[in-house]
Amino acid sequence: MSVMDNFDSWKDFLGDRLHDAQSKGISNQAINDIAYDIGNYLSTEVQAKNDQERILRDLWNAADEKEQHAIANIMVKLVQNEGSH
Repeated sequence: MSVMDNFDSWKDFLGDRLHDAQSKGISNQAINDIAYDIGNYLSTEVQAKNDQERILRDLWNAADEKEQHAIANIMVKLVQNEGSH
């Protein structure tokens, strides 16, 4: 099973990557910029596999660029307490 198949697994995966980036000294702004780039990629290139992913994609596609940055920042906050630390 891929981490993309289950939203909780996906959040854990993102949480682990976030903690890795923070431990390597990557700034919060750089992390948020990467989250924005990933959001853009996922919304156009990856088929949603569950209801949560569909909602996120639909919200992303309805948002303007400033709102998309806000969504990316919220996703970073959502996963900051996820993963194995």
